[in-house]
Amino acid sequence: MKAKFLNDWARLYEIVAMRQKELGDYFGLVEHEAFDVDVATLIDAFLEEVELAQTRDNRVAALTRLINLRDDQLVQALEKEGKDAVFIAQAKEKAYLWVKAFYMKRHASLIETVEQEALFSPFYRRVLQGVHEIGVAMSEWQSQWNEHIVNTINPLLELEYERDGQKIAAMLHEKGLFDPDPCGEEGDRSYSVLQKVENGYIAQAYATAFPREVASVRAAIGSLVEDLNALDDLVWGQKEAYVRYFQALDQAFGEEDRTQLIAKWADVDRTWMDMTAPIQIGHPLEYYEDHYKKAVALEWDVRLSRPEHQSAATTYARIEQAFVRLYDALGSTQTHVRENVLSNLKRVQLYIGRPALFYAAEFNGLFSAQVVPNDETVSKERGKKIFAFADNVLDAQRAKPFLKIHHEVFGKAFIDEERDILFHRPDLWHRIYEVGTIGHEYGHILWMDEGTETRMNRSGVFKNIEEFKATTGGLVAFFMHEDATLKRALLSDTIKRSVGLIAWMKTSEVEPYYCEGLIHLSGLFESGVLRFDETLSIDQSDTAYEKLKSWYLQTYTDLAKHYLAQNDAKIFLDRFASQNAEGLYMPCRTDVKRFVEYYWYLHQTIGRQIDEQSKRSDWL
Repeated sequence: MKAKFLNDWARLYEIVAMRQKELGDYFGLVEHEAFDVDVATLIDAFLEEVELAQTRDNRVAALTRLINLRDDQLVQALEKEGKDAVFIAQAKEKAYLWVKAFYMKRHASLIETVEQEALFSPFYRRVLQGVHEIGVAMSEWQSQWNEHIVNTINPLLELEYERDGQKIAAMLHEKGLFDPDPCGEEGDRSYSVLQKVENGYIAQAYATAFPREVASVRAAIGSLVEDLNALDDLVWGQKEAYVRYFQALDQAFGEEDRTQLIAKWADVDRTWMDMTAPIQIGHPLEYYEDHYKKAVALEWDVRLSRPEHQSAATTYARIEQAFVRLYDALGSTQTHVRENVLSNLKRVQLYIGRPALFYAAEFNGLFSAQVVPNDETVSKERGKKIFAFADNVLDAQRAKPFLKIHHEVFGKAFIDEERDILFHRPDLWHRIYEVGTIGHEYGHILWMDEGTETRMNRSGVFKNIEEFKATTGGLVAFFMHEDATLKRALLSDTIKRSVGLIAWMKTSEVEPYYCEGLIHLSGLFESGVLRFDETLSIDQSDTAYEKLKSWYLQTYTDLAKHYLAQNDAKIFLDRFASQNAEGLYMPCRTDVKRFVEYYWYLHQTIGRQIDEQSKRSDWL
C-alpha cells in the first residue's frame, strides 16, 4: 500500500510539472511565428472582450494574466487606451472570470486523470475531488468578495478619509470594527467585512455578509466530511486529522458572532497543523487585498510536496544562529520573544513542492513560498508550516518571454549572467532561492511574539515593513555565515528583484512587496551598488558588496529593535518612503526617486515589448 502511494505521488508530481511546462509554452504566441492556433484564439477572444487590439504587446499582457496570474500589465494596457477606473475594474473582473473558467477545466481534467489512473487510495481521491468542489464554490464567492471590499467599501473609505490610511485605521480602531481575538483584544486580521450604514460602518461576519456563498461552501464541506467518514487512510493514518480539519473549517465559515471568528479560525489552524501528509491543503490564511480592515482572502488550494526529500538545513541553521547572535548583541530582556522565536523555528514543517490545484483569490496570484499560520497564539502551541514552490517558480521564470525593458535597464552583460544561472545552472539557482525565498519565510518568524503585529499595525502599514524584514532576515543570516560561491549571484538576484518590484507601484494587493523594494533600493543606492544618471550603473565589486552588507546589518539591527519595542511600523517605513497625493509610496532619497520614476515610465511604455536583441530559444 505504501509503495503504491509513493509511486502514485511521483506520478502526480510528474503530471503537474508537465502541465505547468505546457502552459509556459503558450508564450510561444508572442515569441515566434509558429504558434498554437487554439492559444491565439483563446487570447485574442479575451482581448476583444476587454476592447484591446490584438497586438503583440497586448497579447503579452493577456498571457501574463492567464499564466502568471498577474493583472498589472493588463491594467497598463487599458490605461494606455485611456480607459477609466470603472472600465478597468470591470475588465479585471472579466479577466478573473476568464482565468477561473480556464483553470476550472484544467483542475477538473487533472482530477479526472487521477481517477482514470486510480492514483492513491479512495480516501485521497475523495480529498482531491472534495477540495475541487469546495474550490468551485469559493471561486464563485470571490467575485462578490472582491466587488464588496475592493471595489465598493475601500473606495468609499478612501473618499471619506482623503486616501489617508492612518485616518481610516484610527476610525476602525475607535469604532471597534476589527475582529477581537479570544482575549478580547483587537485582532491582527478579520474574517468579517464592513457594511455602510447611515451613521458610518458596521462589521459583519462572512457568513452574515455572504450567506448564499458561504452556504454553498459549507454544503461542499459537509458532503466531503460525510464521505471521508466512510473511508480509511491506511497509508499515512491521517483520516482523523483531515476530518477534524474540515469540520473546524465548516464551523469557522458558519460563525456569525464576530467575537468568535478569530477563535474559530484558530481552531482551523490547530487542526491543520496536525495534517502532515504530502497532500497539503491551503485555506484562508492571509490578507493582502484589503489594506484597511485586513479581511482574510479566500485562499484555497492543494499543495503537493516533491517526492524526493529536500531540506533547507543550511538556511535554517544560518537563520537560528544569526537570530541568537543579534538578539544577544542587543542585550534584550524580552526572553519570551527569544523563546517563542526559537521554538517556532525548531518546529517548522517544511514542504517543498508545487501547487496542484488552486481557486478563488489565487486566480489573482500564486505565492512562490509561504509561512503560516499567522496566528501567533496557534504558532506558539503548534509551530508553523513553510511551503516553497521552487520547481514551479523556476519553470515560470524560464517560460517568460524576454522583455525589452530588462535589456534597457540592466544591460546585456548583467541579464546574460542572470540567464546563464536560470537556464544552465539550476543547482546554483536553487541555492539562491533557498537563501532569498526560503530564508524570507524563516525570516518572517523572527522577532515576532503574540500581539506584535496588532501593536505595530496601529497605522495600518505593518505588512509594508514586514516583507522587508523577512527577506533581510534571510540575507543577514547569509552575511553572518557567508558562502563565497554565492555572493555575486545573490547580489545580482537582490538587484534584479528590488528593481522589478517597482512594477507593482499601482497594484494595491502587493503594496507590501513594492514598499519592500523601495527599502532595498535605498540600501543599494546608499552603498553605491546602484547609481542612476540617465542610465543605471551597477557596481558588483567586493568593495560595493561589503558596503551593502554593512548597510543591511545596521538597518536590520535597527529593525530588530523596532520589533522588540513593538513600535508603529509607520515610523520605520517613514525613513525610506512616504505617500504622495495619489496615495502611492515614493522613496525619500532623491536618487532612488528619480530611478523609480524612470523605471515606472519604461514599465508603462515598453514593459510589454519583446526583446528583439535576445531570444529565449537561444538559451534552451
